[in-house]
Amino acid sequence: MTGGTAPSTDGRRDDGTADPARRSDARPGVWAGYGACLWALLFAALSVYWAAGGRVGAGTIGAAVEGPALAREPAFVALLWATAVLKLIAAALALALVRERPRWMPRWMLLLAGWGTAALLSLYGAANLAQHLLIVTGVVEVPAGLGAAALPWHLLLWDPVWLTGGALFSLAAIRYSFVAINRSSRNG
Repeated sequence: MTGGTAPSTDGRRDDGTADPARRSDARPGVWAGYGACLWALLFAALSVYWAAGGRVGAGTIGAAVEGPALAREPAFVALLWATAVLKLIAAALALALVRERPRWMPRWMLLLAGWGTAALLSLYGAANLAQHLLIVTGVVEVPAGLGAAALPWHLLLWDPVWLTGGALFSLAAIRYSFVAINRSSRNG
């Protein structure tokens, strides 16, 4: 073989460098998976901060959450730790949608987890946004658990945060779906 540029079966060229066409990072749409991972990591860090006793931002959630958080109720602190773990799992899922899937995990399971996460985040964000817009327009009264002071925070911060997570996971799942279809058509 001459020239040193022909790819081998392991995705490396004769000169030992990786073949860019074989790297998962070289495919379009990878940014969505990395964005979803970053979103989940930042969101997990916030849960860890609040679970560890941090108070900054606790007042933006609503009275029903702020009270137990500031009182450091054990059940609520445990809930914060549990949500941090779930968000870390979501970060790992986002990476799995970008990188080669673990060999032990069937492709359908990764697709189901990706689309399920995308749907849950999107629906939760959309439902909250709809409820908060109905409150602002006067159709629905402000729930006591939310409180009027937290409403602008939800509309301007938390609802867009949830919708952004849903959009990033949706795009990552779409990208992975196309990758899975392409692989099965090449192999089948």
